[in-house]
Amino acid sequence: MSNKPVPLMARLRKPTTLLFAAGAALVVGAGAVRRRTSGSPPRTRSVPRPSASGPARPRALTLLVTAHERLADGVVLLRLEGTGLPPWEPGAHLDLVLPSGLVRQYSLCGDPEDTSSYTVAARLVEDGRGGSRELHEQVQEGTELEVRGPRNRFPLVDAPSYAFVAGGIGITPVLPMPRALPEGAEWRLLYGGRTRASMPFLEEVEKLDADGGRITVVAEDEDGRPDPGAFLAGLPEGAAVYCCGPEGLMTAVAERLPDGAALHLERFAPRTTADGDGEFEVELHRSGRTLTVPGDSSVLAAVRAELPNTPYSCEQGWCGTCQQTVLEGEIDHRDELLTDSERGDSMLICVSRCRGTRLVLDM
Repeated sequence: MSNKPVPLMARLRKPTTLLFAAGAALVVGAGAVRRRTSGSPPRTRSVPRPSASGPARPRALTLLVTAHERLADGVVLLRLEGTGLPPWEPGAHLDLVLPSGLVRQYSLCGDPEDTSSYTVAARLVEDGRGGSRELHEQVQEGTELEVRGPRNRFPLVDAPSYAFVAGGIGITPVLPMPRALPEGAEWRLLYGGRTRASMPFLEEVEKLDADGGRITVVAEDEDGRPDPGAFLAGLPEGAAVYCCGPEGLMTAVAERLPDGAALHLERFAPRTTADGDGEFEVELHRSGRTLTVPGDSSVLAAVRAELPNTPYSCEQGWCGTCQQTVLEGEIDHRDELLTDSERGDSMLICVSRCRGTRLVLDM
């Protein structure tokens, strides 16, 4: 990517009463993607971070849950209050440490000027790994939660025009963005979901467009699937396209991206790969140990069997907590987070693997 995204300055923010929210499973950091050649996968970028092994975690706060309420079908909203909360800009997310110790990431979706509360919204994932169910069923008013962040790998950038595409709970990182744009900015928003009752913040979204013409709402049970191609048609050169939602929606947007537009993606699940999962060895250089990583396991699991204090969080290539420096070997990157420069000598050991038979980690 030749142009580094530049977040809009705080002067562009406008007061708002929106909430901060997030999708079930997590916010996957991803960045700008220029128009690509046919058949090539989208390339992502994130805010650069040092590629040293075991990067430092963000500062932790303990916040009180002061509201826990139903927001839409299968979606709950939680408000967390504290004092002097760190500032944030549209696209940022937090790490929430649940009572069980699970760590999940949630998009900030409220008023950046509010320094007294954050609010999250999470969709229940029936076949998930337990984080959303814990947030739905065990966390309640009066619960204290540890919060880390905020961090931003989905920043709103300066552009001549904007197109926002959200599917279901994917509206959460997108919601603050139109309100942060300067007066007179050109923008449009496509919001789709299974039913209107399942679409969180639907009323808030519709209020963003008092004059009409900017927002398209598509409920599949009434209107069928949204048409990203028609929505994106006619975008001017240099337009910024922001998309968050199911993988199928993001793929459709990437495939129909007009020439000259820049695509910014936020995933709630890691992109799958067709590559095989063969067995390979991992040498821990500083520890002097050599491990075998089976085809049905991860580098993280193998490493933690030997070094149980190895830091990790999301286990799906989203947060960067498990990033480690690679001294030798060819990396099979499967994350959605690292920059091109970071990929040269580091990996997220929770999802990425080896293209050959051996890796050497600086551990």
